[in-house]
Amino acid sequence: MERSASPPRKYEEYAYVLDYVTRGKSNTVRGREGIIITAIGEDRLTLLEVLGMPNTAFEIGERIYIGKEGRTKILSVLGKLEFNKISAAAQSELQNVVNTIVRSNEKRFVDYINHAQPLTPRIHALELIPGIGKTYMKSILDEREKQPFVDFNDLQNRVGLKEPIKQITDRIMDEITGEVKVTLFVKK
Repeated sequence: MERSASPPRKYEEYAYVLDYVTRGKSNTVRGREGIIITAIGEDRLTLLEVLGMPNTAFEIGERIYIGKEGRTKILSVLGKLEFNKISAAAQSELQNVVNTIVRSNEKRFVDYINHAQPLTPRIHALELIPGIGKTYMKSILDEREKQPFVDFNDLQNRVGLKEPIKQITDRIMDEITGEVKVTLFVKK
């Protein structure tokens, strides 16, 4: 019997800076010191601890490349962080940065709305997004059947859903902070 190869692990390519300490000690790797950055991955929305290159400047909210090849500002990704272990400053920046990620990756989140499926016979994934109850969910399903949504404005105009960016951001925040058991967007 042949063993199937496990799918390759997915790594973040980009992350956004939430907070950094120029002379810090790592919380995830013992003995690592330097520019310790708290960041959130753009794709998997995971909180990460990252080691910056010496003498490199960073800004809160900055999008940094953390992929495997050709890093220019990052020495290494040290590990994942839990929300309750990140600084108060990082926690206070999180909502704005998540909002930026949702806004910058509009197609990805609109595609999610276009393809979301029921989780159980009684609960649809869309209902887990704050502001979307049974009524909006039914409208979304009816409208996407006719034609997929092209962007957030299209969704807003056709269904009347107010502030889809804010609602998706709120859901992601609930997932990051551990307020919910089921995750739609955050990959642990």
